[in-house]
Amino acid sequence: MADEMELDDEIENEAIEQAPEVNTLFMPGQTIDNLKALEGTLKVVLGPGLQIQGSKVVVTKVGILRFKEPNVYWLDSHQRRYVPVQGDHVLGVCSMKAGDVFRVDIGSNEPAGLSYLAFEGATKRNRPDVRVGDLLYAKVQTANKNMETELVCVNNQEKSAGMGVIRNGGFVFTSPLHLVRKLLNPECVLLKTLGKTLKFEVAIGMNGRVWVKGRSSVDTIAVANAIMSAEHMTNNQIKVMCQRLSHVLSTVPKEDLEPEEVENIT
Repeated sequence: MADEMELDDEIENEAIEQAPEVNTLFMPGQTIDNLKALEGTLKVVLGPGLQIQGSKVVVTKVGILRFKEPNVYWLDSHQRRYVPVQGDHVLGVCSMKAGDVFRVDIGSNEPAGLSYLAFEGATKRNRPDVRVGDLLYAKVQTANKNMETELVCVNNQEKSAGMGVIRNGGFVFTSPLHLVRKLLNPECVLLKTLGKTLKFEVAIGMNGRVWVKGRSSVDTIAVANAIMSAEHMTNNQIKVMCQRLSHVLSTVPKEDLEPEEVENIT
């Protein structure tokens, strides 16, 4: 066990020595020359904001350089326009029906396509009940700059796994993409802390859209405001905010609370 801990420390120190510019702010046009992977990994994977031009790695947008073991680098930036990525789960709105394909607005530069057969149990005779204006939780199956983005509402086992049409009320709002990544980070304590005192459902799309439904309209507004307020908070600040919110909601009758009061709490 001691040997394993020493090895982990050596790897972590090696990563810091090889990438001293991690957590540094970069501007478009700057170059990064010292991106290296951990020992045993041959290639470096470049994520959003980084691009290879010739033999150099060039920054294409403003952001902070991040690193994930063993070999992934990307720029964490404040962004609202979503660029589809294969495998992402997104929240979209059905904008129209075109033959056997639904057009879904996912916040990108053009609508995505969703086949009526891309639902659990769907056949030519048993078509899904999707109407214009419906909210859909789906996965990006194909994302290519030269092709139309394709969505599916099933996983690899042809099961819905929570995807599909959302019609049971709730509230949808748009947030910056970096806030969505923060919420989906296992280290973020917001949803876990809120879930201890409030009962709610939530669906988070990588395209910056979040759907929330609580037991009451006050709970729904409280959770939505807590999520938006946590954008620049640390985990300790988030815990304090959730404690204040839970205390107020438990001591004051919900019918006496106004939406403005809930917003002031968060």
